[in-house]
Amino acid sequence: MLLNVSHIYKSFGEDSIIKDATFTVDEGSKVAIVGNNGTGKSTLLKIIVGEMPSDDGGVTLKKDATFGYLAQYQEDSFGSNILDTVLGAREDLLAMEKRLGDMEQQMSSVPSAEMESFMEAYHKLQHQFDLKGGYTFRSEAVGILKGLGFEGDDLNKSMSELSGGQKTRVSLGRLLASAPDLLLLDEPINHLDLNSIMWLEGYLSAYKGAVVIVAHDRYFLDKIVDQVVDLSYGRTSVYKGNYTAFVAQKELFQLSYERSYEKQQAEIAHQKAVIEKLQSYNREKSIKRAESRKKLLDKMDVMDAPDKDAPKMRLTLEIEKESGKDVLDFSHVTKRYDDKLIFSDLSFEVHKGDRIAILGDNGTGKTTILKCINGLTDFESGEIRFGANVTVGYYDQEQQGLTESNTIFSELHDAYPFLTETKVRNTLAAFMFTEDDVFKRISDLSGGERGRVSLAKLMLSKSNLLILDEPTNHLDMDTKQMLEEALREYDGTLLYVSHDRYFVNQTANTILELSDGGLTKYLGNYDDYIAKKEQLYGSQSDSPTSSLVAEAPSAAKLDYKEQKRIEAEKRKLQKRISNIEEEIDKLEEQKGKIEEEFYLPENATNSAKLNELTGKLNEIDEKLQALYDEWEEASSI
Repeated sequence: MLLNVSHIYKSFGEDSIIKDATFTVDEGSKVAIVGNNGTGKSTLLKIIVGEMPSDDGGVTLKKDATFGYLAQYQEDSFGSNILDTVLGAREDLLAMEKRLGDMEQQMSSVPSAEMESFMEAYHKLQHQFDLKGGYTFRSEAVGILKGLGFEGDDLNKSMSELSGGQKTRVSLGRLLASAPDLLLLDEPINHLDLNSIMWLEGYLSAYKGAVVIVAHDRYFLDKIVDQVVDLSYGRTSVYKGNYTAFVAQKELFQLSYERSYEKQQAEIAHQKAVIEKLQSYNREKSIKRAESRKKLLDKMDVMDAPDKDAPKMRLTLEIEKESGKDVLDFSHVTKRYDDKLIFSDLSFEVHKGDRIAILGDNGTGKTTILKCINGLTDFESGEIRFGANVTVGYYDQEQQGLTESNTIFSELHDAYPFLTETKVRNTLAAFMFTEDDVFKRISDLSGGERGRVSLAKLMLSKSNLLILDEPTNHLDMDTKQMLEEALREYDGTLLYVSHDRYFVNQTANTILELSDGGLTKYLGNYDDYIAKKEQLYGSQSDSPTSSLVAEAPSAAKLDYKEQKRIEAEKRKLQKRISNIEEEIDKLEEQKGKIEEEFYLPENATNSAKLNELTGKLNEIDEKLQALYDEWEEASSI
């Protein structure tokens, strides 16, 4: 065990953020900490590294183990330029390198009588330097920086010239170069482009030390982690496997927990009814039995109510009318901004039922395509035509379609004036805006709240063509999942831009890759797109991402097979639990009837009958105990 986090509690004022967080990290393991916004993920990392005290509990790191921490926001600069900053992570090697250089300069002046001991010390230091990677650490540092998007003249840039995002990338590079036993990374990919993210996936997957990651990129987590710590509602639940396995296991766990809770509540109600009935007989023996049952009931470890009752967003995407087969023709379009050519002679078609994701590097014009389609920006040449009966719903990543001075309520009511106040309030309640929340100003909302308002407007549009620009930005994981489910059930046509590969994997049936060479079409979701690129390029050096995607197809197939296996096991387990519960219900019903016979006046003095009933009860209790044991075993999987 490398790290032990034990019973951590943390509150801010009256708000309890973390409640009994407990988990361990083994050497070499890759762990994700997940949970919705505000559940304390970053706070927990700060407590682990000692930047913030906990109210209770403790953190233990293995003796002599080293750790490195990347916060979301970087304040310090460590060196004069980018390369020096990263190399400075290995001060031990820099000091040894300087010492070796000094000794080499001294060799010519060392007296012959001292030369043997001098050379012995030199070779010993040289051997230590070699063992610690001294002859490769400079090239490794350059390789790390290249993977993070810096190369050539960038390496000599002064740290004072860099943006906040660039400084974060340099800090990440410095941390990776230091190669600690434990990496703690808080949103490490926020300022990385897709190629750098894919490089980092490969680097962390092969990293010999342990890694603890807080990240919202579910595809990134899928490729790296082998354990997930769920911090929902401030408490931790630990799951083995990657993110996809976690989602399936959590759903199964929640179902099992809900069944266990319902069964316990039924048992409590049953015991209370029996106690009440025994007390009603008002006999000494029945009163003692009632008191005995009440003591057992009071000692019962009552389960907390499941979190299913917590407020959740409800999103349903419907269409008001069907479109024609041909939905959109984007024909030979050229776009410039001032003197800069964004794209030239670009063409593609959208047909009814298509679910198209546009992918490409930053600056290639993905968002501009959507703005051209929606009439939000002009283009120099070409034609954009909609098909028959097409109605468009547009989701803007910058939320420019929202009026800053409006309240949430007036934002929806102005857009759909025919809706009653009750309908608007009900819609907003479905998006978790209730009571006085509906009168918050748009200008005062967080990114996640603005996203939910935009989704509410999109739902009310009932459009048969949805055009979405980075729809998962600012959304927490639960909301992303709900959007994915709603889009899978949506009967219309979908065209969107997204950097969220997990979202693309769940919702796309076609990929359009935008590059300097134009558009390339791939059928299928993101995994299919990666596999097809590997098939086309193989290991050729001219593939733009050959070194980054070489292992993606096999990983995708393994993830798919694992998911199908988990789903099959889940169905099998659910059937097993259901059968056991049916048997328990039947026996409990029989037991209740026999218990009632005990107190019938005609049986009270009939010892033969009482013995017969006791025998039946004992037999039922034995069967029930065996079933409960089996049920508990199945429910705990």
